[in-house]
Amino acid sequence: TSCISLCAFLIISNNIFFFLPSPQPAPETTEIDVDGGIDQDIFDINEALGLDLFEGDIKLDRGLHNYFLSRMQERNSIIGDNYRWPHAIPYVLEDSLEMNAKGLILKAFEQYRLKTCIDFKPWEGEKNYISVFKGSGCWSSVGNRQEGLQQLSIGANCDKIGTIQHEFMHALGFWHEQSRSDRDDYVSIMWDRIQAGKDHNFNKYDDKTSDSLNVPYDYTSVMHYSQNAFRNGTEPTIVTNIPDFMDVIGQRMDFSDYDLQKLNRLYNCSSSLSFMDTCSFELENICGMIQSSDDNSDWQRLPHIPAGPNTDHTNMGECKDSGYFMHFNTSAGAEGSTAILESRILYPKRGFQCLQFYFYNSGHESDRLYVGVREYTSSHPNGTLRLVEEIKGSPDNYWQLHHVSLNVTSKFRVVFQGVRGSGLSNGGLSIDDINLSETQCPHHVWHIRNFTHLLNTSPAGEAGKIYSPPFYSSKGYAFQVSLHVNGTTDNPFNLGMYLYLISGANDDQLQWPCAWQQGTMILLDQHPDIRHRMSNQRSITTDPLKLSDSSSTYFWDRPDKVGSIASFPNGTQFKRGPGSGTNAFLTHQRLRSRNFIKEDGVYILLTMEDISHLLSTQPSVSPTFVMNSSTTPTTITTTSPATPPKEPGTEVPNFCPDNPCENDGVCVIVDREPTCRCPVGDNWWYMGAKCERKGSTQENTVIAVSSTISVFVVMLIVTITTAVCLKKKYSKGKKNGENRHQAE
Repeated sequence: TSCISLCAFLIISNNIFFFLPSPQPAPETTEIDVDGGIDQDIFDINEALGLDLFEGDIKLDRGLHNYFLSRMQERNSIIGDNYRWPHAIPYVLEDSLEMNAKGLILKAFEQYRLKTCIDFKPWEGEKNYISVFKGSGCWSSVGNRQEGLQQLSIGANCDKIGTIQHEFMHALGFWHEQSRSDRDDYVSIMWDRIQAGKDHNFNKYDDKTSDSLNVPYDYTSVMHYSQNAFRNGTEPTIVTNIPDFMDVIGQRMDFSDYDLQKLNRLYNCSSSLSFMDTCSFELENICGMIQSSDDNSDWQRLPHIPAGPNTDHTNMGECKDSGYFMHFNTSAGAEGSTAILESRILYPKRGFQCLQFYFYNSGHESDRLYVGVREYTSSHPNGTLRLVEEIKGSPDNYWQLHHVSLNVTSKFRVVFQGVRGSGLSNGGLSIDDINLSETQCPHHVWHIRNFTHLLNTSPAGEAGKIYSPPFYSSKGYAFQVSLHVNGTTDNPFNLGMYLYLISGANDDQLQWPCAWQQGTMILLDQHPDIRHRMSNQRSITTDPLKLSDSSSTYFWDRPDKVGSIASFPNGTQFKRGPGSGTNAFLTHQRLRSRNFIKEDGVYILLTMEDISHLLSTQPSVSPTFVMNSSTTPTTITTTSPATPPKEPGTEVPNFCPDNPCENDGVCVIVDREPTCRCPVGDNWWYMGAKCERKGSTQENTVIAVSSTISVFVVMLIVTITTAVCLKKKYSKGKKNGENRHQAE
């Protein structure tokens, strides 16, 4: 039972699986709901902890608290350049953070990089930086407070990417959306439904201290209260003036388009960091792509093909006089005929890229699509073509999502090469909705078709649960995901999603209990432009010390030991371990609010990666070894979010052999040389090569005053001396003149 048969599933292409699920009663498997069956927002979490923060999740400076409660001032983004962070924001991930939160924070940083010009860098001694720690609840200050270490709390149950984005938006200078001065045009506040003493959280403000940046009111903002914020009963406290947005406000999936407009305007972003290109072929210039002269056929820009596709993927035929894709006709020409389509020249920054596109094969199974890169270097200025992936398979009557990792370090073009096979074709090869970004590709894709039928017919509870095909992590762990299409009997009309370890072929060679593997499940928003997607995701991390609730066994132990018997559709039996996830993954209302369902199918992107390198991240320097002067040497191997995670065993520089730093200074290796990072407080700091000297605001004031007095005294002496000398010189000159006059 330890081997998995993948034959039960049809493999479309590399790491992409689909099947037409028929909900069946599943074998009994233990499942832990990390949300406790409740979709808790930030403010619900903080309220349950008894926190009384400004507007629910904002930490105010002590002197500002009464000021903001007493004055009526608009807050959307805080006014003042002194509240802005540099574009590369220093941060520290404190060791108090839960491991799942650490991994998610780095994923949130990737979303900022993909959609804005804001970057995050491990702290290296800068004066001001953000310290992310596990405090009580989820909260942040607003803007750069210029106070050195600035705390941001990601506490228990705050480990959701939308929550993390929300709190970092506060830190970057943004307040809540519904406090805008124009909010009454868009929402109505039900004052009688608000908890006693919480009315001030719904104040609206004028434009004296903040700026809405000339962006319209945003129901979809990740910074908007939910409809039930601070309610005293069961009725909503916020009612949208357009009823369709009642179930939209309060989303914590991802940035909205207006969130990004405001953020990019506030920080003067003209482009984002890791985004490279997108193309839906709606314009005749086909995004600057070129037809190669090294082929004997061409790709054509078309709206439909008789043999398929009938529509493009971008608009799915819903927009008149629009909707195009690129097509290579394999029904004509000789065997081996080729058509090459190349992107414009692109310039990488990070050394790893993910190419995503939709592919439609209406030709013959012998037809091939080759994806490659043409790399330009000083030794090959005309470019060298390198094949990256071959895509083949039987023709199908739908668009299929593909990901290709490129890993290019020099300027390059993306190359799509279609090749006609030997068989009879009635159509050809088509591509659409291309996105290229300097991000990591997902490891696996689960494509669920006929999804509307599933929603309409699946019962709530176990009978409506479907399982993914089996997948393997990069470390060799076999895992599986389940989807509750219509939630549980107690909580219907939600999507629920769970992660399980299952028995696999590598189990005898793996470490058990499974340690610090983070599984991420993303329901893809299929918007054609990756920058405008609002996908929904959750991550689950395997804690090797976590015990099962009902016994003393380890939750993430070997499935053969702690799992229950299950079967694949072909009858092959295996063991499925207990699952961890949430019944409140996404409401059906939010499911229909975006492009999650397209061509009546959904895509779930899956990745399971080792995050054990995040066990110790304080301070977060990448990659390095750290020694604190007050402790024994501690190995800290962390990963810069600007590079892909390092695998265990990768060589890193040696730690400081003899820590030279005094006064709790931290020794790090920079360019293979030991360097001291000196501690900094609100009004004091250590300085010097070894942190041997302490400075403070008071001392600097005394020094400055003393220096000013000293300079004044010296200048006074110089002035008096100069005046005396000039007087003597003048008197002497006058006397000499009189003597010459008498001699004449």
